Amino acid sequence: MATINELNERIHAGSSEEIVAEYLERIDSSKLNAFITVAKENALARAKEIDSEGHEGSLAGIPVAIKDNISTKGILTTCASKILTGYVPPYDAHVIERLKEAGAVIIGKTNMDEFAMGTSTETSFYGPTRNPWDTDRVPGGSSGGSAAAVAGSEVPLALGSDTGGSVRCPASFCGVVGLKPTYGVISRYGLISYANSLEQIGPFATTVRDVATLFDVIAGYDARDSTSVDKEVNYSSALKNDVSGLKIGVPEEYFGEGTDENVEKTVWNAIHTLEDLGATRVEVKMPHTKYALSAYYIIAMSEASSNLARFDGMRYGLRTEDSDWHTTFSQVRAAGFGDEVKRRILLGTYALSAGYHDKYYLKALKVRTLIKQDFELAFKDADVLIAPTMPYPAFKLGEKIDDPLSLYLADVDTVPINLAGVPSISVPCGFSHELPIGMQVIGKHFDEATILRTAYTFEENTDFHTREPEGF
Repeated sequence: MATINELNERIHAGSSEEIVAEYLERIDSSKLNAFITVAKENALARAKEIDSEGHEGSLAGIPVAIKDNISTKGILTTCASKILTGYVPPYDAHVIERLKEAGAVIIGKTNMDEFAMGTSTETSFYGPTRNPWDTDRVPGGSSGGSAAAVAGSEVPLALGSDTGGSVRCPASFCGVVGLKPTYGVISRYGLISYANSLEQIGPFATTVRDVATLFDVIAGYDARDSTSVDKEVNYSSALKNDVSGLKIGVPEEYFGEGTDENVEKTVWNAIHTLEDLGATRVEVKMPHTKYALSAYYIIAMSEASSNLARFDGMRYGLRTEDSDWHTTFSQVRAAGFGDEVKRRILLGTYALSAGYHDKYYLKALKVRTLIKQDFELAFKDADVLIAPTMPYPAFKLGEKIDDPLSLYLADVDTVPINLAGVPSISVPCGFSHELPIGMQVIGKHFDEATILRTAYTFEENTDFHTREPEGF
């Protein structure tokens, strides 16, 4: 698994085209099903152009994979759904514009849970992605393709999106680093919406430094996104091997019932490692955490039912020929959406319907405020919070897909962060039966610098990030 620095040395000594060709060959022979679309001709042409013009930009000539719900001009974008068959965006998302300015090579679009709705990348119309550590297991979701591609050495960097843990979950299951930034730090322009108030684009890489470098490129203000925040961007400079005096909050609510014994033990060992390096531990309470899953799914499904109304078979994607709009709308959606998407649209529409809006949706918004207040109070005593990213390691393909409630419960440690809008990074901290375990470092609003420094210090003093799946 090559880092940005290692690739930069190779590119300047040789050519970007050569490196891009190597990654394309790996993708072509892969059994992971991490990609929906491979932009082979575009990528090679772009690499050749960079070689001829000179390697300028922090990511010049380096391949990057993009989750298939982020718009890429001229490259098929499907959200892993039949309903967007054949859709090619006429514009780039803001993050894609930033990547191109930095000289990156867009190598392809990665597999995902349909419309980012899932925890395992099994709801994709294009079939499930497999975990490089054990191809009989899931890579996590919904950005499973991006994480698996990085872990499987099919690409050094990738982008995903995180609505309730969809970057951090696959980062944990695949043993890579994944960052969910503060809401508003990265523009959502060009991200095909699932739940507007929760989702954020986030970077994947094999090291914290590479995540910070990619984050520097894609973060920043965008006037086209009304939720975009104008903040100075220079996160790589925060990477210091030092946690002296850092106060770590450990919320007991994140180590509750359902957490695997090995996961709990491994994360506690990681916390003790940081204590040995100079950090101090404080106890914090997050009493409303137990309501987070319920509030999250009501809000997310409600927003999804509104956002997905635009997929009507009239303007783009799948189309059937019928005599009237109502029939077309109904038949296209029945044939084009998968079961999980239909389920969430129905539940969200119900929660927003007359007579139930106040009972469910409004109450969920009030709970969201209480959860946000939990974080604000916790950060009065702590600089960062540390918890397991996922309550257990990657589970087997097919194990939970027919039990939606079980899949929803898997998000117990990640959804509170999205409800509060705070940043969080998942970094490998150990293994259970040869499967990676992720530690989640959670920070204050706009304090990505501290969580990156914490994760970087842990990484510099351990070797978990250096281990690779056998055969990759």
